[in-house]
Amino acid sequence: MNFFKSFFGENQEKNNKSLAWNPLTEVSQFDTIEEESKSKCVIVFKHSTRCGISRFALSNFESAYSISEEDAKLYFLDILSNRDVSNSFSARFDVIHESPQLIIIKNRKAVYNESHGQIDAEKIAEFI
Repeated sequence: MNFFKSFFGENQEKNNKSLAWNPLTEVSQFDTIEEESKSKCVIVFKHSTRCGISRFALSNFESAYSISEEDAKLYFLDILSNRDVSNSFSARFDVIHESPQLIIIKNRKAVYNESHGQIDAEKIAEFI
């Protein structure tokens, strides 16, 4: 029973790590993301706040993430609150929408994209 409570977000321990998430809430931010991706790895995490699997993937990602802010910039996209941004993002960066989903933008293009249990924070180091 405790496994299910943890998995679906009840009684979940707070992660001591605080990541520098930048909210992705406007389509106009895409130009900034493309510019940033010329000099550093840009990471976008698409998350559904109503999905236990997405919450679990986010928690696992945050626990394992260890890249410095100088090497990568993190964006967080709440797909329920920003559905239009999510759809536009998928079209602009040519990735099929999934949730949860991790996308790495490098030199203005999506170079990595995984979802669900395939999301791996350690994989990011390959793109830095």
